[in-house]
Amino acid sequence: MFVWEGSAAVCVNDHRQLLMVLQGTPEEPKRWSVPSGGKKPGETLQECCVREVWEETGFVVRIRREMWVKRMKSNDAQITVHYFETEIIGGHLRLHDPDGLIHEVAWISPEALEHLELSFPEDRDPLLSVLRSRRSP
Repeated sequence: MFVWEGSAAVCVNDHRQLLMVLQGTPEEPKRWSVPSGGKKPGETLQECCVREVWEETGFVVRIRREMWVKRMKSNDAQITVHYFETEIIGGHLRLHDPDGLIHEVAWISPEALEHLELSFPEDRDPLLSVLRSRRSP
C-alpha cells in the first residue's frame, strides 16, 4: 500500500475569512481547498505546510499549532493530512506553484464557504467550525 502524508494550512484573517485556493488540472473542474500538499523527503510536516502556502499563495506563514489530522484510504493509498493553524508573517499574494494547479487565491467568508465546490468536501464542517469560533474584530 502506498502511503502519502502531507500538510494543510488553516489561515484566518481579522475579518473571519479563510485563505483558500482554486485548484485543479487543466482537464478537471476547478474546486476550492485550503493551501496544502505532500511532504517532500527530509521535510517536516510544518516545513511542508509553510512551503505549500508560499508556493500556492505567495504568503509566508508561521505555524501556531496542529489542529487536527485527517486519515483516509483511497484505492491503494493510505492518506494522512495534518492541518495546521497558521498566521501570515510576510510575503504578498503571488503564485509560485511549480505544478501549475492553482488558478486563484481568495479570502473566503463562512457564508461563501457553505456553498463552494470543495476539493475535499469533508473539510467543510471543520473549517466552518474554525471560522465560526473566531471573534469578529
